[in-house]
Parts: sequence; structure tokens; C-alpha cells
Amino acid sequence: MSPRRIYLSPPDVTKTERDLLMDAFDSNWISPAGPDLTAFESELGERCDRAHVAALASGTAALHLALQLVGVGPGDDVLVPSFTFVATANAVCYLQARPCFVDSEPGSWNIDPDLVAADLDRRAAEGRLPAAVVPVDLYGQCADYDRLVPVCAEHGVPLVADAAEALGAIWAGRPAGSFGLLAALSFNGNKILTTGGGGALVGDDEALVDRARHLATQAREPAPHYEHAETGYNYRLSNLLAAVGRGQLRRLDEMMHGRAQIHGAYRAALADRAGIGFQPVPGPSGPNRWLTVVTVDPAEAGTDRERLRLALEAADIEARPAWKPMHLQPVFAGAPMIGGAVCEAVFADGLCLPSGSSMSDDDLARVLEVLTSALP
Repeated sequence: MSPRRIYLSPPDVTKTERDLLMDAFDSNWISPAGPDLTAFESELGERCDRAHVAALASGTAALHLALQLVGVGPGDDVLVPSFTFVATANAVCYLQARPCFVDSEPGSWNIDPDLVAADLDRRAAEGRLPAAVVPVDLYGQCADYDRLVPVCAEHGVPLVADAAEALGAIWAGRPAGSFGLLAALSFNGNKILTTGGGGALVGDDEALVDRARHLATQAREPAPHYEHAETGYNYRLSNLLAAVGRGQLRRLDEMMHGRAQIHGAYRAALADRAGIGFQPVPGPSGPNRWLTVVTVDPAEAGTDRERLRLALEAADIEARPAWKPMHLQPVFAGAPMIGGAVCEAVFADGLCLPSGSSMSDDDLARVLEVLTSALP
């Protein structure tokens, strides 16, 4: 009998989540309303140090609404890191705006604040500032908000944080999701906290978050009949999924610890292997270790990322290349790009390793054995 497949980042759910889900089910609060939804929003706000939260159907929905709320519209430019999941750029396109891609900085792989600052200075001189800047907290590690927030404020450009991958992470003592006018979270099935599908928009401006809730419930007006004065969306999270999220949130620190232990095991096993590197962690950063990502330098390692991935796949172990930069994606061919060498190099050499906190010791040992055996 062949061993079961080991996935990259599967859900980690327990009786805690099941009990809360069944309590919500038995209460008959099934729809996108109910006490668990209200409580989940409140608890998320405490975790992210935000006054207001709207729980939504996805992190992409949160990004879409956030950009709409800060005024992004047709023909606008929005600065976005090239090294990210496609949802960050897609949300810009939903509003008929144009994503303008920015390279990563080598010291974290997040968007390069110096490139952002230089571009904003240039655009200001030309009188064509972007409608927003959207940093991404990559692989569970916050962007450098110490540098990004002041430069955006200097030019009066809204900062919307894509914290989809980073719930539980910190930057300079502040939690992911606490930066920017608004921030987006994701609870997709592969995230460190999952509701199966879902996300949230978080912020401190009550009017903005209330407006997000209004738009997310089909922009229904307060009337006894169904009255609509503008286009809305079906974006609210259900009470049932919010109940699962509450259980996950109670276990977030435990799950982060589990992923950190797995990350530490990879570091220990690969410490003396030539040509193997890890995502750099700047001093103020406290990553949630959503995914462990290594780089494989073919000249030094004697192999490459793809041969390593295929060796793991042959053993029924899922690993994936690092994000393919957006400026290399066919859908964004011809989009503006600042730099590119850093994120292209990480894509060429980067490999995401199994990182789920539910991974057993035996499964981890199996991954490490295949990984180390595949290296010369």
C-alpha cells in the first residue's frame, strides 16, 4: 500500500471547529447573518488591532471592495508587486484600472519600497499619481510598512494592504492587517486559518467598512421591499463558515507554532547543503510561516528547483514553484513593470515545501528523507 499524499498546506481542523460549526447549524443561523458572524468579526478585529471588520466570501472580494472604497476606477493606475498571487492584480482589473507591477527587494521578496518611492516621486512630478498602492505580505511575511506608509502618505496615495497570506504575522510589533487605510485577509482552504473559503476587509474607518458591508450584501437599501440604488455584490461570509473561523482563530497561535517547527526542521536538515537558501526575514518581521520557501541555486546545489519538485512529486509529496511574477503572466502581457530581476530569480529557483501544521512527524520525516536524498 502506497503512502498517502502529503499536501502543500492542507486545512488543520479539530473538534473545536466542528463543535462551533454544529452549534451554529443547530441554531439555524445558516445564511450570511448571525451571532457567529458578528463574533468572528469582533475577534478578528482584536487580532488585527482594527476597529471594524467585514467578513466576506473571499480575500479577493475584500481586495475588490477595498480598492473600490478608496476610489480606484476605470483608467486608474495601481502599484502592485509582481511577485504575488494573481488575485492581487485581478482585483485591480475588476474596476477597469491598470495594475502597474513593481519588483521585490532581495531582503524579503516583498515589494521594494525604494522602487515605490522613486515611482511615486516621478509620477508626482508628472501629475499622474496612482490611485492606490497595494503591498502584499508574501508567504506570511509582512511588507516593510515602516518605509511604505510614509512614502504613500507623503504623496496622498491610499495604501491597501493585501494581508491574505499573513494573518498572525507581525511587523515591528504590529499585527498583519493593521497597516494601510484598509487591509484584506483570506481564509481560503490552503491558508493558515481557513473557513474553507472566505476572507475579510479590516480597517479603522467605520464608514468605509459599513459601506463595504452594504456593497457586499447586494447594496440593498433599508426598505421593507428589495430596493437597490446601485450595483452591489454577493460577498458576505455565511454564519456557518464564520463559526469554523472562530474555532480556527482560537487555535491560530498553535497552528503558527506547528508551521514554525516544520520550518525549523527544514532549516536544520538543509543547513549544510550548498546552494539552498530560504526566504530572508528582516529584523522587524515576525512571519507566521504560512509556507516555507527555499531557493535552489543550480550552479552550487548540483540540481535545480524543478528536479527537486519532481522528486517530491514522484513520492506523492506536493511542492510548488514560487509565484510566477505577474509581469510574466500572459494575461498581463504589456503591463508596466519596474525592475523584475529579483522576482524573476526567485521564481526560477524558488520552491514551496509542505508546511501544513497538521503534518505528522512521520510525514515530515518522509518529506525530509526525499528532499535530502534528491540533493547531490
